Amino acid sequence: MLVVPHAIVLAVLWAAFVVLTVVAFFAILFTGRYPRAIFDFNVGVLRWSWRVAYYSYGALATDRYPPFTLQDVPDYPAHLEVDPPGQLSRGLVLVKWWLLAIPHYLIVGLLTTNGIRFVDDGRVDGLAWETAEGTRWAWESGGLIALLAVVAGFFLLFTGRYPQGLYDLLLGLNRWVLRVAAYAGLMTDTYPPFRLDQGGRGDLQDTLRPTTGAVAPQDQPLPARRPGTGRSHAWTAGRTVAVVAGALALLLGLGLVVGGAGVAALRHDGWVTSPTLRVQTDGYAVATEPLELRGLGLDEGLGEVRVRAQDADGGEVFVGVARADDAASYLAGVEHTVQTGPLTADVREVAGVAPRTDPYGHDVWVASAEGPGLQSVELPATSGRWVAVVMPADGARGLEARIDVAATMPWARPLGGTLLALGVVLLIGGGAAIALAVRAAEAGGRE
Repeated sequence: MLVVPHAIVLAVLWAAFVVLTVVAFFAILFTGRYPRAIFDFNVGVLRWSWRVAYYSYGALATDRYPPFTLQDVPDYPAHLEVDPPGQLSRGLVLVKWWLLAIPHYLIVGLLTTNGIRFVDDGRVDGLAWETAEGTRWAWESGGLIALLAVVAGFFLLFTGRYPQGLYDLLLGLNRWVLRVAAYAGLMTDTYPPFRLDQGGRGDLQDTLRPTTGAVAPQDQPLPARRPGTGRSHAWTAGRTVAVVAGALALLLGLGLVVGGAGVAALRHDGWVTSPTLRVQTDGYAVATEPLELRGLGLDEGLGEVRVRAQDADGGEVFVGVARADDAASYLAGVEHTVQTGPLTADVREVAGVAPRTDPYGHDVWVASAEGPGLQSVELPATSGRWVAVVMPADGARGLEARIDVAATMPWARPLGGTLLALGVVLLIGGGAAIALAVRAAEAGGRE
C-alpha cells in the first residue's frame, strides 16, 4: 500500500524508458554509441525500480521509504550501478534485446510474479490454500522472487530477523533480473552471466552491480560500494517531467496516427463489412433481434446499411429488412430462430407453424431480395427499430445460410484526418520535448 505512489510514478517513468531506449537503439545503430544523457536517465529508472523492489516485495529488506529521485542516494541501503558503455556493436543491437536474451527472458519470467490472488471459483493452477472462513487464495505461478519475499516477511513478522541465506538468495535473484534489464535496455554488449551472485559477496567486476550498503541481517558487513558512475544529477525534476510528458505524447501520438490511418482508409462511399456468420434453423426463418437506431447520431453516422445472405446449399434464399413491429406481425406464430446477439452464435428458438404467405409476397418489407446465389438489400440508415429476416425463398422448412451486414460511414475520412493531424502534432511536440530535455541534461552533465 505504501508503494502505490511509487508504482504510479514508475509506470510513467517506464513509458519514458521504453521510448528513450528506442531512441538509443537508432543512435547505437548509426553511431555505435549510447547517448549519455539517455543512458543516465534509463539507469535512474532502473535504480528507482530497484530501491522500490528492495523496500517492497522484491526483498522486504529495509523499512526506510525509497526516495523519489533518479539519482543515487549514498545513504540509502540499496544501490545500483551500470558502467557507462563505450563503443557498442551496431550489429548486436539488432538482435541482443530479443533473440539473444530469450534464454534469460525465460528465467526472468520464472523469477517475476503476479502475486497472490483471491479465488472465487474454478480450477487453480499452482499453490492454493483456504482459510478457516472458507476464503480461497492462490499464488500465481512463476513468481519466485515475490514468493521468497513473502516467506521472508513471515520470518520478520514472527522473529523480527531476516534469515541470512534467504537474504543472499533474494539479492542474487534480483541481480539476475537487473542484469537482464540492462542488457535488454541496450546498455552493454556483455552477455549476462548464468550464475547467481548472492548477498554482498558477488563478483563486483560484473557490468551491472546492484549492491547494498546496508548491514546484512546477521550483522555481516558488506563490501564497500563504489561511487555511482551515472550522471543523474543532470536530470532535474523539470527535465525528467519533460521527458515523461514527451514520451507519453509520443505514445499517444503514435496510437492516434495508426488509428487515424485505419479510419481514413475507409472510403467514404465504401462498405465496412462484418465477418460472415453461418446461421441455420430447423424452422422456416432466421431473424435478428430488433436493432434500434435512435439518438447518438447513429442513423446519420451510418449512412447506408446493407444485409447480404446466401444459401449454403446453393438454393434460393430470401432476405428482407422490416420495422420490428411489422416483422413481428409476419413471424407471429411462425416457427423460426432468433439470433439473440449481433452476429453471434447465440440463438433463441420460437415454436410455431409455417408462414401463411410467401415472404416476397408480403408488404411488410422496407427492402428485400430473393433468388439463388448471394442476395443483398441496401437501405438508408433511418431512426427506428429494425429486424432482418432470412428464409428459404419458397417458404420451405430448414435453412443453412451465410450472412453479413455492412454500413457506410461518411464521417470516417474527416475523423481519420483529424486523428492523423492530432497524432502528428503530438509526435512532433513529444519528440521536441524529449530532444530539448536530453540536450539540457547533456549540457548539465558537462558543467
